[in-house]
Amino acid sequence: MNLTDKCALITGASRGIGRAIAMKLASEGVHVAINYLRSQTPALETAQAIEQFGVRAVPIKGNVADRGQLECIFEKIRAEFGRLDIVVSNAASGVLKPAVELTERHWHWTMDINAGALLGLIQHAMPLMGDRGGRVIAVSSLGAVRAIPDYAAVGASKAALESLVRHLAVELAPRGINVNAVSAGVVETDALKHFPRREEILDNSRRRTPAGRLTTPEDVANVVYFLCTPLADMIHGQTLVVDGGYSIVA
Repeated sequence: MNLTDKCALITGASRGIGRAIAMKLASEGVHVAINYLRSQTPALETAQAIEQFGVRAVPIKGNVADRGQLECIFEKIRAEFGRLDIVVSNAASGVLKPAVELTERHWHWTMDINAGALLGLIQHAMPLMGDRGGRVIAVSSLGAVRAIPDYAAVGASKAALESLVRHLAVELAPRGINVNAVSAGVVETDALKHFPRREEILDNSRRRTPAGRLTTPEDVANVVYFLCTPLADMIHGQTLVVDGGYSIVA
């Protein structure tokens, strides 16, 4: 279970699930590159909190869906760490509208960030992983397999993400790189504030979840941590659902 002195890149790590993952890995001895796009103050606060564990925290601004900015992100990781063992593709965005109201720009923006970014992350991370192999975990959502109001673009992007995880897992397993996804149930984060009928979603989820409570960012972070350990050596191309049983209830 020892991850001491491994190095991780976590995208969208300044808040919510990304921050919880960064904190969990740091508590287990992992040095963390904290990628963010706009939230500089939360990113700096996360870095400060991480350093209390005695590991290094490097905030790096950049849009992971932009290949030019992605190159700059990895140049900084190469300079700061010289290696990479873990990549968590958590940064997400998207347009919440009925499918018939989506424009081509809405569609490409959502797809590029939520699904396309994973490909670029892996392509840049592989040279830094070298012969040691590594772990790649993508954060998905139940919208990949369920129809949710106003979630057509995001749901489709998450479905594409999970498919890409499976294909990459097959290609990279011989290199010692495990690629998996973690699908989170309804998690009360800042991102949920943008959803129409937010309170209705939360109340319904609490009632329908067999575990009796909503999934927390820390719940998701614990599963990501597990996938980074040797206990998960033979898990490749899977999507692990963390939702307290919500998705299995009819």
